[in-house]
Amino acid sequence: MATNATKKPLPPLRDQLRGKGFSRLADPMFRGAVTIAGVSVLGLLGFMIVHTTAEAWPILSHEGVFGFLSGTHWQSGQHDAAHQEGVSGTYGALPFMYGTLITSLIAIVIALPLALASAIYITQIAPRKVRSTLSSAIEMLAAVPSIVYGLWGLLFFIPFVMRPFFFEPMERFLSPIPIIGPLFEGPVRLGSYMSLGVILAIMILPIITAICREVFSAAPLDEQQAAYGLGATRWEVIRKVLLPRSLSGITGGTMLGLGRALGETMAAAMLVGASQQMGLSLFTGGDTMAGHIANTFADATQETVTALMAIGVALFVFTTFINLAARLLVWRMGRITGDAAV
Repeated sequence: MATNATKKPLPPLRDQLRGKGFSRLADPMFRGAVTIAGVSVLGLLGFMIVHTTAEAWPILSHEGVFGFLSGTHWQSGQHDAAHQEGVSGTYGALPFMYGTLITSLIAIVIALPLALASAIYITQIAPRKVRSTLSSAIEMLAAVPSIVYGLWGLLFFIPFVMRPFFFEPMERFLSPIPIIGPLFEGPVRLGSYMSLGVILAIMILPIITAICREVFSAAPLDEQQAAYGLGATRWEVIRKVLLPRSLSGITGGTMLGLGRALGETMAAAMLVGASQQMGLSLFTGGDTMAGHIANTFADATQETVTALMAIGVALFVFTTFINLAARLLVWRMGRITGDAAV
């Protein structure tokens, strides 16, 4: 009883939780640190845009913005801009923009169905013990460096697998078909839009699969169970419940994969052919914006470096436009479908 008499009463819970001394400053310091970090990212992005555009301005001013984007001829000049004024070359970026768009579209067309099928199998069909193993294996593919994909595609996958077993049969059987035939006319080249598109598809497959898997996992389970309760088969539940409810998330994942394909550099430098032609056939060689920068930067004069900076600005604007369009599309589809992933 004497012990209870000498025991000090505890302070109120509010006083116990309230920080004292230096800890009272932790909250404003943390707020200031994260604010500086967020603003620094925006500032760095703005500085990069302004500086790159300023560096590329002599070429954009000489060719005109529309002329630079729509020109089909690229002839590098020999002026060293540090000692001579003026632009001696001709710079049109349309062949590189065309190659970037075509190879990215090929990659999306190949990768999207495979990614959807893989994500559906992992989330809906695979045994529970197999799901984590498959998920880890797919995520490991995303960690492989792009130069490894490029070398593997150039030295083995394209010449010994895709060309004899897929490309050449496609050229034989599809080229005589009206309308789509010109897309598959030969000769089948090792460095071509199709070769790069296939490797890009393998590269973006893990990204789209991982996002689709997360979106499918977040789809409302009660709606799927209700469909099963009404007698729907698994295929009907996937087609009529899972895919419509996940449409905006699938679109967002696809756009992220497209952004990766648009900016890929090392694989493009190895597999697209490094040609300034704009062939309609997918088996002809071409070039992409990132690939052209990688292939020519090392031996470029100062004037050509300035022109390559202009290609970088165009690629940045191109990618930003794609991302903004994807964001608007995801937002709009999320409002229509009520997607849980948005």
